[in-house]
Amino acid sequence: MKIAAAQLTSAPADIPANIRRLATLAEQARDQGAELLVLPELALTGYELEALAHDPSLLVADADDPRLDALRSTGIATVLNCAVSTGGPGTRPAIGTFVHGPDGALLTTYLKQHLHEQENAVFTPGDGDGRFELGGLRFALATCYDSHFPDLPARAAADGCEVYLASTLYGTGDGITQRATIYPRMAEDTGLFVALANHVGPSGPWTGCGRSAIWAPDGALLAEADDRTPMVVSAEVGRAPGGQSTVTPPPPPGGRPSPAG
Repeated sequence: MKIAAAQLTSAPADIPANIRRLATLAEQARDQGAELLVLPELALTGYELEALAHDPSLLVADADDPRLDALRSTGIATVLNCAVSTGGPGTRPAIGTFVHGPDGALLTTYLKQHLHEQENAVFTPGDGDGRFELGGLRFALATCYDSHFPDLPARAAADGCEVYLASTLYGTGDGITQRATIYPRMAEDTGLFVALANHVGPSGPWTGCGRSAIWAPDGALLAEADDRTPMVVSAEVGRAPGGQSTVTPPPPPGGRPSPAG
């Protein structure tokens, strides 16, 4: 099957505007023939921790939130990362991922397990791995800093996953190097296809470096976005009957991240 990774510049703390942008990206991925699209970390609001800490309206109560309808109805599976409510007043939210199938039905929910420095004052961590199946493939979920802990992708490989999907925010400083080394090495070490969706341009205090990408299980780059344009890149992922990896990548449109989160 073909999967896609997106990058965008989120409108700060503006869910309606971002849903429109995300739905447009999903339609572009669908038009490229992709069956699944992975989106960046906190794509629904941008990396606006101050706003998320003080404005409950920016939290998503559950996967059936009607504000997500325009994205759920695009006819493609979507991996959406956002701030998720975990209970009543006084409880901290989580950085959560909702995976909806092409019919809009919820496939799974994942809560980020490894919070990055500044996130600990706002969010609570999750305590379980994210898994789902689509198109005969088994997928694993991660959010940015999660991928800096090798046991997480190792568990995914041991659990029979074939594709690792990471929603991220890597900035234009050290993040450029980290993004370019951690993910292809992970693919090579675990034998997983790896897809990374990143921000491009301003997001909270950071400037996303873009370069959303997909790597083959040997670490080879299959598709990569540029460092300045909201866009979608896609590649075929799967397994041959004998269990070997098979890829049919499209020509990449471009090439080039400590993470923000």
